[in-house]
Amino acid sequence: MQLVYAFDAFCGWSHGFSPTLREVVSRHPDLPVEVICGGLFTGSRRVPIREFGHVQDANAQIAELTGARFGEGYDRLIADGSFVMDSEAAARGVAALRRAAPDRSAELAGTLQRAFYVDGLSLSEAATYRKVAEDAGLDADAVVAAFESPEADDAAADDFRRCADLGVIGYPTLLAVDGGSVTALARGRATADEVDRRLAALS
Repeated sequence: MQLVYAFDAFCGWSHGFSPTLREVVSRHPDLPVEVICGGLFTGSRRVPIREFGHVQDANAQIAELTGARFGEGYDRLIADGSFVMDSEAAARGVAALRRAAPDRSAELAGTLQRAFYVDGLSLSEAATYRKVAEDAGLDADAVVAAFESPEADDAAADDFRRCADLGVIGYPTLLAVDGGSVTALARGRATADEVDRRLAALS
């Protein structure tokens, strides 16, 4: 059995779920974790952030219910309104980090979300992945090269496809996958204790 974490780096609820994911992973070091990206902001939804008028209300709710922090750098992006969230670019970045440190993909997913939601860094720019890689002690040149490579486009498309194949319809979603059996452990919001109870019911 393995855990599969489907998230979108530009999803505020995924940001709020990061501490739960971190706790679940720390409690179950024996369980492999696969991190895959969804495509919330692709195609016609790839527009300036000001087009999503509900963002600030949603963030306030996420902060209240999960304790997630939204930093000044992110607040400046919201105030300016011109930033474009691009889930395909973020998925390429996740793939690049995953390639560099596959056993740390859950940790690095949370790091990326903090880079955006706290520091206000663009997940479409190579400089962000260079900083994240350097801070994580990874080969930053290799991560940037992977982010900019054609293979990263394929990896992003593969992630979107895998989410669809697993029946993921919202983010974040945490699944237990055992052969052909797929069980939802969390959708949107859950505590580590709630995830543990659902995991225990599978054994």
